[in-house]
Amino acid sequence: MKKFLAFGLFMIFGLNTYAALDTIRLTLPEVVAMAKSNSIAAKQAITVKETKYWEWRTFKSNYQPQLSLQGILPGYTKTYTQVQQPNGTILFQPVHNDNSSLTLNFTQSIAATGGTIYGTTQLQRFDDFDRNNVLYNGIPYGIGYTQPLLQFNSLKWDKKIEPLKYDESKQAFIETQEKIAITVTEYFFDLLLAQVNLNISETNFANTQRILTIANTKFELGKISKNEILQLQLEVLNAQKAVGTAKRDVEIATLNLRSYAGIEGDDKIKLNMPAVVQQMTVAADKVLKEAFENRSDAIAFVRRLAEAKRDVAKAKGENGLTATLRANLGYSSAGPNIFDVYRSPKNQQAVELQFAIPIMDWGRSKSRTKTALANEQFTTYAVEQDKQTFKQQIITQVTLFNMMKEQILLTDAAEKIAAEKYKIASERYVLGNLSITDLSIAFQENDRAKRDYVSSLRDFWAAYYQLRYLSLYDFENNKKITYS
Repeated sequence: MKKFLAFGLFMIFGLNTYAALDTIRLTLPEVVAMAKSNSIAAKQAITVKETKYWEWRTFKSNYQPQLSLQGILPGYTKTYTQVQQPNGTILFQPVHNDNSSLTLNFTQSIAATGGTIYGTTQLQRFDDFDRNNVLYNGIPYGIGYTQPLLQFNSLKWDKKIEPLKYDESKQAFIETQEKIAITVTEYFFDLLLAQVNLNISETNFANTQRILTIANTKFELGKISKNEILQLQLEVLNAQKAVGTAKRDVEIATLNLRSYAGIEGDDKIKLNMPAVVQQMTVAADKVLKEAFENRSDAIAFVRRLAEAKRDVAKAKGENGLTATLRANLGYSSAGPNIFDVYRSPKNQQAVELQFAIPIMDWGRSKSRTKTALANEQFTTYAVEQDKQTFKQQIITQVTLFNMMKEQILLTDAAEKIAAEKYKIASERYVLGNLSITDLSIAFQENDRAKRDYVSSLRDFWAAYYQLRYLSLYDFENNKKITYS
């Protein structure tokens, strides 16, 4: 008998220890940190951030010197080709040669003017295999400049807009992280509420069983009716069904939280009830100030207006007279020996002005400009509207957050009162001076008060993380939110 008793104790305490080891307790900040590190949404945000970074690097490279090597090695040809004779007839002559070349080019764009300065050096070798003849031709060095006249300068406008896009992408990454916090908070409270419901249903099931046992004794003594016993039996069955439903909800909520936050393993998750940061004060002016300094939307307002102005400049630059000036100078030479190219080369110069003047376009140029101007005006109005919406959203959220703090105090007091009322009702029913109907009402009020408190916590923390998202500011620690 002692062995069986010892084995039973081992099983009870041993299994409890094993269960404890298989359960991890998590707080809301821990779950948020996990989601920001491990969730698919976080990994996608990092990928987008890296993409924007390399787009920025590509933009920067447009303003750096470019050096390229081009060539034809070999340029071998063996064929018959037509050759026009002095009398106008055509003869097909054999061609057997190699025409190889190497060119080293240097270019540098000038953002202020939209022009390009370039330098080049070139060497060409021609082998005529039919005549055993070798010729060299080359440009030891040459420099030149190309300048568009009266045209749209994309380099100048990109230099204004691309930095705004990059800054916008960096803030958008932080916003994505805070959006993850908002989403995972919803999953956190889904599971927390499911666990609270499970705890409530298990407690109610145990209490209704205990009360039914007492009621059976009273029924045997003739102190209560059969109808009251049946009512209690129905309460027990409903409580047992509620336990099963609550367990199912816990499993579903756990799966959802694991899946989103990237929590691996098979350990059971037990969530701690979050506290309320009572000392934190949030003023609308402070939130608005931080939002217009930190949010990508604030940068986007400036960027959208700049893009509208750029489109107007482009429409005007592509209308009317367009011209391109090209000029270059350098040295070139040719000879049967490679050194002849670099020995006493002859200078070369070239100047070219290309232009185009529309004579009749049936109002196309004017229409493009007017369209761009109308779009600029529309963008100005749209940005102003978005600014107003942005401000109103923040002011509304601050008001809601401050209301949530007060609401939690009320629901906390209500929960304590309901718990005390439920305790008194249970004792009175046992003593026989309370009806089963009043006891059921006390049950329901106590359950509702507990759920209301969790719901108030949910609203509070959802509003808190929404404020962080809208302002990119940590009001708990009084500092801007940054991520490396």
